[in-house]
Amino acid sequence: MVDFLKEAAHVKPTKKQLNWFCTEFYAFVHFGPNTYTGREWGDGTEEEKLFWPKKLDCDQWVEAIKSAGMKGMILTAKHHDGFCLWPSSYTEHSVKNSPCQKDIVKEASEACRRGGIKFGFYLSPWDRNADTYGTAAYNDYFCNQLTELLTGYGDIFCVWFDNACGEGPEGRKQVYDFPRYFDLIHKLQPEAVIFNDFGPDIRWCGNEAGVGRSAEWAVVPSELCYYSPVQTNPGPMAEMGSLSYLYNTEKELGSIANILYSRGLVFAPSEIDMSIRPGWFWHQEEKPHSLERLFAAYLASVGGNACLNLNIPPNRDGLFDERDVKRLKEFGELLRREFGTAIPVSVEREAGHAPTQPVYRICIDQPAKKIRYVVLQEEIAQGQRVESFRIIAESARGGQYPLYQGTCIGHKKICQLEDPFALQNPLTGEAPQEITTLKVQVTAARDEVIMKKIEVY
Repeated sequence: MVDFLKEAAHVKPTKKQLNWFCTEFYAFVHFGPNTYTGREWGDGTEEEKLFWPKKLDCDQWVEAIKSAGMKGMILTAKHHDGFCLWPSSYTEHSVKNSPCQKDIVKEASEACRRGGIKFGFYLSPWDRNADTYGTAAYNDYFCNQLTELLTGYGDIFCVWFDNACGEGPEGRKQVYDFPRYFDLIHKLQPEAVIFNDFGPDIRWCGNEAGVGRSAEWAVVPSELCYYSPVQTNPGPMAEMGSLSYLYNTEKELGSIANILYSRGLVFAPSEIDMSIRPGWFWHQEEKPHSLERLFAAYLASVGGNACLNLNIPPNRDGLFDERDVKRLKEFGELLRREFGTAIPVSVEREAGHAPTQPVYRICIDQPAKKIRYVVLQEEIAQGQRVESFRIIAESARGGQYPLYQGTCIGHKKICQLEDPFALQNPLTGEAPQEITTLKVQVTAARDEVIMKKIEVY
């Protein structure tokens, strides 16, 4: 078992997965016929003339996205209705037959480049307009459209797929050739990460509500992400059980109890996606979520070893709703206020502790009256290892105060602390007057802990 845990500790990300982790926070943009019909899922029979964003301004999108601190945009180039936001040569159900007469994918990608943020796209495998859906010929059709998007719009940072699969003409069911799609992306955009429920690069968190797990491991069983490359031998219990039940909605995915039964482990981190408002497409009657909810989603995602993909839907004019623009600006201001300037500290790793149970002493240069967060980052290029940890504060008089208990860390863990000045020392009953030292104590890890960064806010 010890050998297998060491193997698990050395499951490593690719360079493009590391680049994706550093993106952290980016925008989803759902736009299409549904914007005009008021629906969330179109049926593919919508007339092209419906789509007419008369004031389309993708630079306005990018400006609003950047105001929130996001570093990229993923555009729904085609949703389930099959309507293409670019003038595809393979269908008439596209912008080329709408009054718009603009290549929205081009407008968006060029606005992202002007604004200095990354661009990606979502191409729905389910196409309710395509006559060939449900046949082998549809995979050719899909690859043709995928090629158009991969070759006509510059560098792509993410290609986003879901697994929605409905009935085609005469009740036919489509078998998606995802390995073929992935090979095409690897050939034409080798630096792009691929999002799919089951890998290869990024997996779905299991909900669309901005909620993360208490322990969101990037190292998970291959039974869950079977498109990702396996990096270990089977677990010691693999011959005595099965993980065939695993799905993204499970509460425990990367825990020891699971991985021991795995046929092998992969590196497949989680993306947490949600919309800024109840629907994914724009609806006049809807309002953006509160700052509190958005901030909770940020802590659960960016602060929980995942990335946050926040949807902002353009309205019928082709602009972000002013209510959403305002909320994005407020959100960015909140994030900059909370995490803009770290408290000056010095960090040292104390001697005399086991490699899997290190203690980090954080000396605060100016004794603090207010401490709200400790942000931890493992060097995940070497693997994700920490299973559990705790944070305590020490006062100038030597009192110790427990502030946080956590599970895994990974790329980034934002620890929202108990207010140390509202706590009492469990032995003396005293409350601290000021905090001079914090300690991060790792209580369990799969191999020697390699901490990349510790910051205090």
